Amino acid sequence: MTTHTLPAVPHEVLAKLRAICLALPEVVEESAWTGIRWSVRKKNFAHVLMIDGGEPAAYARAAGRAGPACVLTFRLPRGKLDAAGFHHDPYFRPVWFPNIAGRVVDERIDWDEVEQLLIDSYGVLAPKKLAAMVDR
Repeated sequence: MTTHTLPAVPHEVLAKLRAICLALPEVVEESAWTGIRWSVRKKNFAHVLMIDGGEPAAYARAAGRAGPACVLTFRLPRGKLDAAGFHHDPYFRPVWFPNIAGRVVDERIDWDEVEQLLIDSYGVLAPKKLAAMVDR
């Protein structure tokens, strides 16, 4: 449980993520227990939040850092998650779902790559009819 107030996700990061996520069919953005999440039919496919002072502890452990750091989690097909890149910084693998991955949002970020990852994440959780409407 978070013992102090975490910093807000940087506005420029939220703006870029919103542009990607809200362009997908039937996506809803909402405040999460910390940070912001995007869902399709009540299934979260993206979550961005800040780690600071080792909180939230589960994210700090998964990302291997105490912060401050901005992190994004998303879902991917198992085959894609097996790629070596998802096991090394700036990526990390939380343990709470078998198909979840995370990425530190820092100066190295490639927003085109993030867009593709979020489209893939949407495709994992969206109903087939909605997923078929998205250009991959």
